Amino acid sequence: MQEWVANSNEAVSLRLVRDPKDENYKDLVGVKGDRQALEPFHPTFTYPIFGDKEVIFGYKGLKVRIDMASGSLREYLSITYREKINSTATPADDIEGILYKFIPSNYTKNAKTFAETVQTDADSFVPPGEKIAAYAPIQQIANEPVEYGIYKCTWNTPGFREFHRRAQLFILLYIEAGSYIQEDEDEWEFLMIFETRTRASTSATTKTTKSYHFVGYVSAYPFWCYPDNIRLRLSQFVILPPYQGKGHGSQLYNALWNHISDRQEVSELTIEDPSEHFEDLRDRNDLTRLRKLLGQSKELLAGAPVDKAWMERTRKKLKYAKRQFLRIIEIMLLEQLKYKQDDPSAYKALRLQVKERLYRFNYEILSQLEPDERKQKLQETYANVEEDYKRLLASTEAVGSGNSKTGRWKWIDA
Repeated sequence: MQEWVANSNEAVSLRLVRDPKDENYKDLVGVKGDRQALEPFHPTFTYPIFGDKEVIFGYKGLKVRIDMASGSLREYLSITYREKINSTATPADDIEGILYKFIPSNYTKNAKTFAETVQTDADSFVPPGEKIAAYAPIQQIANEPVEYGIYKCTWNTPGFREFHRRAQLFILLYIEAGSYIQEDEDEWEFLMIFETRTRASTSATTKTTKSYHFVGYVSAYPFWCYPDNIRLRLSQFVILPPYQGKGHGSQLYNALWNHISDRQEVSELTIEDPSEHFEDLRDRNDLTRLRKLLGQSKELLAGAPVDKAWMERTRKKLKYAKRQFLRIIEIMLLEQLKYKQDDPSAYKALRLQVKERLYRFNYEILSQLEPDERKQKLQETYANVEEDYKRLLASTEAVGSGNSKTGRWKWIDA
């Protein structure tokens, strides 16, 4: 029966569809003909939909296409196959019935209707919400201006609830253990990125209009924090595959920080179960941010051990979670050591500061070990931490030289 089993990650494909007039931009197709932004892409995970084994049973040559209008994300569903099993004992999976539980019911299976939707969206779709920031490539291609707008939404934003019901599918497909959030929890906040293009208008009254294409989004939930503040927890963060690896994740993360920096009611930004990839993005951007804010502070320049009272005051002022702030301080101290290579006492002081944090963080486990075993375990943990810090420092060196992905962009007036 194995010939009737298809890997659902391979059988399912998605595509962000633009109006044909929007598909010939040079920075979309690339000078070498790279059409990544226009081509189908596969999900990373499908187990929330098709089960833990990520298989679909009952078909040969199966292809499940979910095309989406690149702006509004309105869906077109196509299910094709060479052969379907004919058995009442082991019937084929009801693919459309399964998907129906996860996508809005107003999708279409008519290709012509979908093409008309894409064309209409190109002229009329506008992102929901308030535009709070924008950025653009440092080097624009002549006659092809593009910018990326960041829009703030809540459940009360007109049109957003319907849009989110389509966008949330990406959470299941690209975030491990991702799940849909409850719409009856009114406090959720969202930031979305849309690519903005200037295009020729089909209207007789205007020469140009703008078309918008969804890039990704972040959701955050506020928790009450004594006495009268909130702790904002970043919950879901996704950049769509055609836009990954280009620095958009960093732009969205930094936009969130800029957005909360001036909000007096927000005392701290925390992250819910970050993946390793997101942890790296977070660390690189936090390091860059704190370099600018604290790089010349006398408390850090003096080296380890850094005054604990100063760190706590500064952490609260900058709204960082405690563990993350202490980690970034440690990375900055390690970075300073390259200027003190002939000072073993400075390295020892840093090592002791890091080990103290590690001991406190892992106290319940370490306190049960014998002293010699505890020292060995702490040293092993420290060595791994230092190695990871050095890796992060190496990955951020390109920021200063302008060769990094985040160095491709500049913030512009929203």
